[in-house]
Amino acid sequence: MKNMIILDQDILAPTSAFEPFALTDTLTEFAGENEQPFLHFWQLPNCFILGMKDTRVTDLAAGIEVIKAANYQPVIRNAGGLGVIADAGILNVSLIVPKADLSIDGGYELMTALVKTAFPTKKEIIAKEIADSYCPGKFDLSIEDLKFAGIAQRRIKNGIAVMMYLSVTGNQLARGEMVKEFYQASLKERFSLEGYPAVRPASMENLPVLLGENLTVLACKERFLNAAEKMFSREIAFQQADKFLAETDNLERFQEKITSMQQRNLLLKEL
Repeated sequence: MKNMIILDQDILAPTSAFEPFALTDTLTEFAGENEQPFLHFWQLPNCFILGMKDTRVTDLAAGIEVIKAANYQPVIRNAGGLGVIADAGILNVSLIVPKADLSIDGGYELMTALVKTAFPTKKEIIAKEIADSYCPGKFDLSIEDLKFAGIAQRRIKNGIAVMMYLSVTGNQLARGEMVKEFYQASLKERFSLEGYPAVRPASMENLPVLLGENLTVLACKERFLNAAEKMFSREIAFQQADKFLAETDNLERFQEKITSMQQRNLLLKEL
């Protein structure tokens, strides 16, 4: 494989909220076609990222009102699953690689290994489902049963994107309260049923609190870069997203992904 390309997007404007999702799909396809690995950092301003399952709640409009009342913007992502929060204190990390013979569990284990390499600690980082967190999954990352990160995976053609949200700073308890209120309002008597989580806000915490360290989002990025160099034994090269798309003739593909996201989010305008 080639040297790893690093794409680092700071907090995007609210009008650019579709970009990380479109870029992830574009990079995933490119990775499979060109055996090119990527590490993609991105952040959004206050956003509640809805999975497709979230759009099938009893009263989506009532849930959206909860999101807007908290001054967050709803965004429907181009994948399944359940809702997560994005804001200035959440770092999103995508490890994008060619599929090769990497199994689904192997993809999750690769991201888990990257986190453990980036944040060595005497406390054990465990990958298991924290059922009463928001967006629970088999590979939730936790310390002493407090979740600090969730991992999802997207496979397109011959590429794999292993995507993680990492709680770094900010009021994680308030994030959990908002997600709980969203499900209570939108599900009503179906709250906690049919695969929707019975969110307990206290089940999650920021990673620096759990480590007992004073870490910023920027410091976490640096930890991941060092870990990637160590794990993959290859040099890393920084690239601006716009420049990369232009130089590799991927602007049209990227715009198609943006259009797809726009169409998916028309549902929110119809409420």
